[in-house]
Amino acid sequence: MRSVWVLRTVRKAEYAELVVLFFLQGAALAMWTVPLSTVLDAHGLHAIKPFAFAAMALAAFISPLIFGAMADRQASPVVVLRGLSLATAAAMALASTAIKLGWNPWLVLGLIQLHALCSSPTSSIASTIILARLADAQKEFGPIRAMCTLGWMTGCWVVSGLGADTSPLAGYSGAVIWVLASAFTFFLPELETPKAAAHLAWHERLGLDALTLLKNPDHRVVFITSALFCIPLAGFYPYAPPHLRQLGLLHTSAWMSLGQVTEVIAMFSLGALLVRWRLKWILACGLGFGVLRFALSAMNGKAWVLSGILLHGCSYTLVTITAQIYLDQRVDALWRARGQALLTLMNSGVGNLVGYLGTGWWFGACTHSAGTDWTLFWGGLAATAGLVMAYFLTAYHGVGSGFLRAKEDRQT
Repeated sequence: MRSVWVLRTVRKAEYAELVVLFFLQGAALAMWTVPLSTVLDAHGLHAIKPFAFAAMALAAFISPLIFGAMADRQASPVVVLRGLSLATAAAMALASTAIKLGWNPWLVLGLIQLHALCSSPTSSIASTIILARLADAQKEFGPIRAMCTLGWMTGCWVVSGLGADTSPLAGYSGAVIWVLASAFTFFLPELETPKAAAHLAWHERLGLDALTLLKNPDHRVVFITSALFCIPLAGFYPYAPPHLRQLGLLHTSAWMSLGQVTEVIAMFSLGALLVRWRLKWILACGLGFGVLRFALSAMNGKAWVLSGILLHGCSYTLVTITAQIYLDQRVDALWRARGQALLTLMNSGVGNLVGYLGTGWWFGACTHSAGTDWTLFWGGLAATAGLVMAYFLTAYHGVGSGFLRAKEDRQT
């Protein structure tokens, strides 16, 4: 009886550690990403805004695979995450200082790029750490991942509570949270450090061998769908806040957190959905919610735009988080960090780079002397999301019985 009690206590302690890790990371990410658009506008840096968001995408082409390969082969993922969190804090503080003091816009952009290089691998490495410590990721990852969402919401509320929706104070606050996240990793038990190979080819050190995962047809469709979905999604954070301000809703960071309400609900429901539904229909529902979200925003009214924001969480969870769990279930353990890193490259790299630059161009095309035609802008993103959904429904075939069949296949 005592051994059972000890086991339960250990499991609860592990859950608490994983919850805190995701919560801190979510808060720190939100305190930079959500107010960035309005902060740049308020400091006369509107011209670099598309490039500032594209910097995150550019970084995703480089650092996630490199640090994912390091976490798979050369160092404990916990140690890698610790160093990256501290570096992200320093880069965020520098970029915020540059914005506050009115430094040259291209220097500001360079510091934003440095921040992106440090922060972009953190999500995939944190997911790798957490998935490795779960007894049943299919049931347990969704609720724990929801803590990242609650952290994101808290970060948004803190920014608005401080009156920092247009201030570099948001970045300074996020840097403090990243320092706390780095310090917290000392409380995490380190995963077994991989044995370093005698010789690694350059493409292995860069993590490029992860591209072999795309040879599997199911993997390839999931990776491509997730990346394509990020193209219209990239228009959400840069352009929803200015739309809200135009409609008279000034505390934009707080209003944007409405999307995380349904995100939390979806994450707690995800375990049950994965048992009962095929992957194809879970992803299709997420893509469908994405189409509806942009269509509602195209109605160009307060209630319609807020309804669209509210649907963001369902759409994001059912596509992106499901894809993460898919990789944990289908990819060999030796490749998991690189698999999650490749997903980050496809989403935050390919998808977001095309998305930020493409939606920036589209926003310019929809903006005239009389203002922005929001109906046309969001309607175009809804049509793009619809095309992604059509591709997935025609290209993905799957294994027929969802994750339970995949798990059984792997065990046999």
